[in-house]
Amino acid sequence: MRCPTLFLSHGMPTMALKPGRTGAFWKQLGRDVGRPRSIVCISAHLEGTHPLVTVDPHPDTIHDFSGFPRALYDIRYPAPGDPELARQLIDRLKQAGFHATPLKNRGLDHGAWVPLRHLFPLADIPVVQLSLQAGEPPEYHLALGHAMAPLRDQGILIIGSGGATHDLSSMAGNRIDTPPADYAVAFDDWLADTIAHGELQQLADYQRQAPQAKRNHPYPAEHFLPLLVAAGAASAQPIGKRLFREFAYGVLSLAAYRWD
Repeated sequence: MRCPTLFLSHGMPTMALKPGRTGAFWKQLGRDVGRPRSIVCISAHLEGTHPLVTVDPHPDTIHDFSGFPRALYDIRYPAPGDPELARQLIDRLKQAGFHATPLKNRGLDHGAWVPLRHLFPLADIPVVQLSLQAGEPPEYHLALGHAMAPLRDQGILIIGSGGATHDLSSMAGNRIDTPPADYAVAFDDWLADTIAHGELQQLADYQRQAPQAKRNHPYPAEHFLPLLVAAGAASAQPIGKRLFREFAYGVLSLAAYRWD
């Protein structure tokens, strides 16, 4: 089974409790994808100075946020880890020239478990997380994905989890149904068109090519980099498709993409 590679905008942590249309889409997407052997998730909420790969057989559920309803902290997503896949991923990354190392005693952050609990609610598919290197350029993250691409032929689902737009500084005072800002829509449109044409180099050059790039993704752009890893994992067939579009709080695109 050859798995696709996905990019999901995971939105606010409260998406775990009130996912709305996005949650319904995630549930259907899980059915459409089928059952992968394991999952590698590249989340905006795991960073390192070099590639870190989680190796725990039974990762905890991390509630890496504050100030949210108590019910959110009670959620557990008890998916197992996959130490053998983690070792294989580390080896592949090393062969590609990356200084990859194991990361012990690190659970699943909300960038992973919030969408996964809707995609695969039984929490019975093993999950491994791979860190971003926010100080490295976009091309680095495309190459990181490219090194992982052969795993897809082994039934491994690669998911980048971040945000298609992520201007948190302009979100204050907005409601979840605040109409989307023009600059967020413009970036979202550019992103969909660029992915649909398979223009990986334009994606990597998004800071110059995309409208209002720095406003939609202020440095270090940790919510955009997972998309580049996911796109890099599809580099042999770089034409992708936007599967879903929605905005929240006026400035957060919840778009999702798939590469087959």
